Parts: sequence; structure tokens; C-alpha cells
Amino acid sequence: MSTKIGFVFMALLLLLPLTATTPIQDLLRSRGLPAGIFPDNVKSYQLDRDGRLEVRLESSCMAEFDGRVYFDRVVRANLSYGGLVGLEGLTQEELFLWLPVKCIIVNDPSPGIILFDIGVAHKQLSISLFEVPPSCMPQEIMAEKLGRKEKFDFQK
Repeated sequence: MSTKIGFVFMALLLLLPLTATTPIQDLLRSRGLPAGIFPDNVKSYQLDRDGRLEVRLESSCMAEFDGRVYFDRVVRANLSYGGLVGLEGLTQEELFLWLPVKCIIVNDPSPGIILFDIGVAHKQLSISLFEVPPSCMPQEIMAEKLGRKEKFDFQK
């Protein structure tokens, strides 16, 4: 009898939508993405049945992968296996311009490449840059670290 109850319990768990009870890193890995796409200050996330992912950070912040990226307090995307498509809330610096990241794709993890679509270009980065969630700092601290005094404007 206990085997049947255990099976029913496990089946119910599989049907529930994923929430912050599972770390975001585990969710990303289960979908073929590296664990460190989102920064270390993720407060919570929600994934609905249609694959719409909403990640809430403690605060908006800047991090570094191959260059600087800016995360809004809330980042949204459609999550599928190997991709975050229709991203909102993530911006990357390219040649002194801040451009919105539209999608992040890992077509085949074997070559170790992750693709960032920033609209005007596709940037290929080493997947090893995304193994661990990056430290995320308020933009003022990041500017100070880089010896700059400017404030960044990420208004779209």
C-alpha cells in the first residue's frame, strides 16, 4: 500500500509548476542551460505551464561575463530546452552601447558555446563563463570598481 501512495505523491510533484523551492540553477541545468546565467542575488522565480519564466532579483544590478551586463529587478523570458527567448530585463554592453539581450541559446553544449542575441549581432561566448552565478553589484559600485564616475542609463 505504501508503494502506491509514494507513486501517487511523486506523480503529483511532477505535475506542480516549478517555483522557488527548486534553485534556479537546478532549473536551468534541467533545461540544458548553464547554471550561472542569472546572478547570485536571485530572490525568487516562477515558471508557468506555458514556459514563461519570471526571475525576481533582490535589486537591479550589474555583473560581468565577457563584458558587463545589467539585470533589471525582474527578468522575464520564455524558457525552452536550451534557450531563453523573448528576454526582457537583461542588457549587455557592446562597444560603449547598452543593447537589450533578446535571447540566450545553447543549441549544442558539446562545443561549449552559448549564443547571446543582442539584435544587431549574435555574440558567441564560452559556456564556461556561465558555470557559476556571477556576483551582481549595484551599478554605482560597478562604476566605482572600474574607476568611472558616470551613471548608466538603461531606459529602453
